[in-house]
Amino acid sequence: MSRHENETERSERCQEPGHVHGEGHEGHGGKHGAGHEGHAQGAGHAHGAGHGHHHDSAHMPWAEMATHLERQAEIQSPVYTAATAWLGELVPVAGVRRILDIGSGPGVLTALLAEAFPAAEVVAVDGTPELLERARARAEANGLGDRVSTLHAELPDAIGELGEADLIWAGNSLHHIGDQSAALAAFAGLLRPGGLMVLVEGGLPARHLPWNIGMGRPGLEARMDAVIADSFGDMRASLRDSKDEVDDWRGLLAGAGLTPSGTRSFLVDAPAPVAPVVRDQVVDTFARLREGQAERLAEDDVKVLDRLLDPADPESLYRRADLFHLAARTVHTAIKG
Repeated sequence: MSRHENETERSERCQEPGHVHGEGHEGHGGKHGAGHEGHAQGAGHAHGAGHGHHHDSAHMPWAEMATHLERQAEIQSPVYTAATAWLGELVPVAGVRRILDIGSGPGVLTALLAEAFPAAEVVAVDGTPELLERARARAEANGLGDRVSTLHAELPDAIGELGEADLIWAGNSLHHIGDQSAALAAFAGLLRPGGLMVLVEGGLPARHLPWNIGMGRPGLEARMDAVIADSFGDMRASLRDSKDEVDDWRGLLAGAGLTPSGTRSFLVDAPAPVAPVVRDQVVDTFARLREGQAERLAEDDVKVLDRLLDPADPESLYRRADLFHLAARTVHTAIKG
């Protein structure tokens, strides 16, 4: 599906068929956005880690961001392991024979789904060939190569080509499709009777720093959230066939002819002091936001970001002992009767 989520989580100015990257693509950001941990997760890009999607994800260098996306998904693997285990309580594990991972990115979540449903073929669906190559390599390395396959597809146009499934996972990718209701109805049409639709949408924006960080005005990340929210709104409005509808995920699932079967939120919690991999990801997320959203931020906040991103500054993200990573991912499910 397409370009990633991400952590950077939402954006895409899809004038063309949307690229969609889901959990594997969390933390997009790139040139015009940081990560979007709160939204997480293009017409298929998962945004997971930071807070701001590119907002023109059709032109994002997703392949170049592969390491960022993969690292972000790996940091959040405990959350998704818990989420996939919960799915096994909603449908018979042995009865799930085919799974579609919409917006798979580098395939971290694809592999977790294959492990949670050992009788299933899992198809990683994405619009970036280089990321699908990573998904294939990860599956092989984990001994899952015989059950994991990849499919290059641009959504929503190619939804009808994905084939039937017993479970469809759309992680932080639906919000990158202009007409979410129509896309959900199309996904529902692919589900076999008793099949499960899974949406990862919403949750809480990620936090990495205390409210008062000792420089600038307190509440920096809250102001960053406001900027990202505006940028996300611009992204949604620019999507092809964009519909202005309430993010009532349970209602949207029901409107697609499915029966809501439960919603749960899962906590991503890496307290201070963080591991080097988490620190690297936070630095990358802030750097992408600084590059992509500086024009929307107040001048004094940009100056604080510059200090946070300066390795020589004793108060920078590279050196702070109070750095952490805290977020929540919300998973919505529904069954086809």
